[in-house]
Amino acid sequence: MSSSGESTQRMFQLKTDPLTGKSEWVVIEEDEEEKTTPKALLATTSYLDMLNDTRRNRAYRHAIDNAVTKPCHVLDIGAGTGLLSMMAARAMGLTDRKGDSSCSNGKVTACESYLPMVKLMRKVLRSNGMDGKIRLVNKRSDELEVGSDIHSRADILISEILDSELLGEGLIPTLQHAHDNLLVENPLTVPYRATTYGQLVECTYLRDMHDLVNREAELSDGIRLVPSGMAGVLGVKKQQQFAMHCDALKEEIKLLSEPFKVFDFDFWKRPDSSRETELHIKTTNDGTVHAIISWWLLQLDSEGTIFYSTEPNWIRRPDDVRELQSSSDSSDNWCDHWKQSVWFPQSLDLHVLKDEEVHLHAFHTETSISYDFKTLNEKRQVAHVDACTDDFQIALSPERNALYGDSSWRRLMLNAIEKALRQRIDPLCLVADDSIFLAIAIARLSKSSNVIPLFPGLGKKGLQYLHKVCAANSFTMDRIETISKKDLLSTMQDSHQRKINLLVAEPFYYGNDNALPWQNLRFWKERSLMDSILSKDVLIIPCKGLLKVCAMYLPNLWRSRCCLKEVEGFDHSIVNTTLGACGDLPLTEESPFLPFYVWQCGETKILSETATVLEFDFSKPMSSCSGKTPIRFRESGMCHGFVLWIDWVIEAEDNPVLSTGPDNRNWKQAVKLLKKPVEVKEGEFSSTEIEALFDPSNGEVILQHAF
Repeated sequence: MSSSGESTQRMFQLKTDPLTGKSEWVVIEEDEEEKTTPKALLATTSYLDMLNDTRRNRAYRHAIDNAVTKPCHVLDIGAGTGLLSMMAARAMGLTDRKGDSSCSNGKVTACESYLPMVKLMRKVLRSNGMDGKIRLVNKRSDELEVGSDIHSRADILISEILDSELLGEGLIPTLQHAHDNLLVENPLTVPYRATTYGQLVECTYLRDMHDLVNREAELSDGIRLVPSGMAGVLGVKKQQQFAMHCDALKEEIKLLSEPFKVFDFDFWKRPDSSRETELHIKTTNDGTVHAIISWWLLQLDSEGTIFYSTEPNWIRRPDDVRELQSSSDSSDNWCDHWKQSVWFPQSLDLHVLKDEEVHLHAFHTETSISYDFKTLNEKRQVAHVDACTDDFQIALSPERNALYGDSSWRRLMLNAIEKALRQRIDPLCLVADDSIFLAIAIARLSKSSNVIPLFPGLGKKGLQYLHKVCAANSFTMDRIETISKKDLLSTMQDSHQRKINLLVAEPFYYGNDNALPWQNLRFWKERSLMDSILSKDVLIIPCKGLLKVCAMYLPNLWRSRCCLKEVEGFDHSIVNTTLGACGDLPLTEESPFLPFYVWQCGETKILSETATVLEFDFSKPMSSCSGKTPIRFRESGMCHGFVLWIDWVIEAEDNPVLSTGPDNRNWKQAVKLLKKPVEVKEGEFSSTEIEALFDPSNGEVILQHAF
């Protein structure tokens, strides 16, 4: 399809209501003159962060200028806003408005499958006078056909289809199809090659994120989420790498090896679907291998002069590998679209001695890289027997896994459950969310309780899990009632039926790891819908939620999300509203709430006292609520925005509170960046007023502030 467009297309986007979990398909029309791209679809993506990455943009520009030196056919796969396509067109002279005939044979084809981004790219091309210079095709690259979608095979491939692990966005199958069907023999490519590296590390927090077995062995509460011999029943997903800003853990990490090279991936030739290699790594310290931290180095040109790396800050690169330096200092290198990756060993007790040789088997599929350990002393590798199949395994996020092994959190929840059960002679308990911990705890602690787990996300898998671990936790499945919410409402509305007298939640919804804090109020919505089947004296855990707010210094996050102007000479100001930028926005525009682990957001500092701006009372059905509060500054500095989270009040009498604020690594907070940073002063009379409104019809929070 050319940029002028021939026929109207439509795309179906899945939209989920955060308070009900129900999904519906929303139609997005291609006709951009009549409709605009919905902001919500793109505001939480990584496009803005990527376009603010000056190191990335500069490296691509230099590499494209070096590769595109004469008229040719350039194919850009995953074109996004069209930045790389415009760079190629400019390098070929296609931006010459006088129509230089020497460039008549040059052409650029931009391939982008995501319709909202296609619509945005058209606007960018038009604003830069490039809409007639670049052919835009709204298809997946593996759907392109030479002769219809593109005129001929391309001489040069430009692509940026990399994730933090490198392979997760389909790099290998994309390159395979391109070399087979879309490129000339021996094409030029930008990038030219990518190399992955790894390093053995010891880190208590990284251990906590995957080692629930040993952590439970140290606890005396009797709850066993992973009973002996069932290591595979629950935990982080096996053979998967997890993206993380590892620089935030720098002071807690003990390096156990030098960096080691793992795989090369050449873009200029057809890659293999899978490979494996044996690595022999000499350890540099005594310790326990809790994880492998990995990253990649991108060589963008064939000469080996232009590089980009996702390495952590503690790495010293060889003298013959240098990046193009940006004008900003090294602290500006923080970005969120590419992080490091963390791989957790299946062996939980891999102890090593300094100067020992560790044998590491590395292998990759089309989408991921994994490892297996072997040591010279095989007895040192402790393998846990896995009595479960993948059908029963529940894969938690590393953060949830860490929380489930946290003794303070477990004690807080168990104390509240025990206290509630003592107040109920014949407990009928509803677990309103996906908390397997609470379902097990109630069934174990009360021999007379009946437990109804809704498990809206886990479904049958959650019930299969309970079957597996019930005996190890001293309860029988005859006390677990398996009934859907719909059937529960229809059967219990009879006045003679028992009413639910204990409703609990963590709250936790399986697969909802990227939620804003108040989207976990879904259990409040469930409580409201089931009000007719709750007893008059029902106990609800947690009983309240307090929406907390503080002002913060967030320079790295701000730079990654700020408004765009020119990006390597191309005007991108038109994308700011759609991509949810902050800074220099029109008065009518607000930057969106973004879910982040604030502790991983580069340099940060809390500037104000923490204030409560909203209270959610779960003893009553869900309703709108509003609040207003001043927050006083306790530090001087530049305020980039506000951070919000919910403190869960577990039970009313003693008011024990579970805080999910910036100091809690296992929960994401909501970040609201300002239109412009504001310098604030410490002092008794230095404050700002915050006003918030919660709308139960859509689950959204509206925040206003006045300095």
